[in-house]
Amino acid sequence: MKIVVCIKQVPDTKGGVKFNPDGTLDRGAMLAIMNPDDKAGLEAALRLKDQYGAEVTVLTMGLPKAKDVLLEALAMGADNAVLVTDRVLGGADTWATSTTIAGALRNMEYDLIITGRQAIDGDTAQVGPQIAEHLQIPVISYAQDIKVDGDTVTVQRQYDDRYHVVETKMPCLITALSELNAPRYMTPGGIFDACKAEVTTWGRADLKDVDDGNLGLAGSPTKIAKASDKVRKGAGEKIVPDSPEDAVSYIVGKFKEKHII
Repeated sequence: MKIVVCIKQVPDTKGGVKFNPDGTLDRGAMLAIMNPDDKAGLEAALRLKDQYGAEVTVLTMGLPKAKDVLLEALAMGADNAVLVTDRVLGGADTWATSTTIAGALRNMEYDLIITGRQAIDGDTAQVGPQIAEHLQIPVISYAQDIKVDGDTVTVQRQYDDRYHVVETKMPCLITALSELNAPRYMTPGGIFDACKAEVTTWGRADLKDVDDGNLGLAGSPTKIAKASDKVRKGAGEKIVPDSPEDAVSYIVGKFKEKHII
């Protein structure tokens, strides 16, 4: 069984978020991590590898620094890694991103594709299902449990306070929730092997059956009107009441002034 896991390097929001003048994220200036939902999808693939001897390939699209999350995935136990990077692919929305990734996947053999449900830098949950649509394969989203029996995949699909049980034949695509599992840590041996591993790098010329008009910022139908960092609040009004009663009276007066009470 051949499994491809699509992962994404996303900004570590604890380190702050920065924007380019055109409203896109300045990814090169921010600390980055592997997207949590994607890491859960990778762990699911690695467990299938442990159980069935599957071959796991990780695929990402991004800046050259996105190689870091591929090396992390290799250190966790993935077998192969592919980085898709090219200046013409920058600024892509979900449509252009899914088009690019599908173009890369057409060059690969796969029985199962796993993506995260959504990325924390976009929260759209669109890319995984769009990839499946481009490739014309079944998709099961919001997976909280995955089982494989022969060429059949059975998924518990999260739904409100319950779940659906959905089955499909491979090849197919599954989007994973971060609640799916607890991802394993990198091992010292895995880190050593990852440092020696070769990451395959593809550019625009390596994408199959894609149109330039559907790539990058120019090929993105979603346009950002405005983006900015978090607005900082002022210090506010400070008072020193003479007594607790005066403090209460002041607060109640402000509530009445704002029509809160």
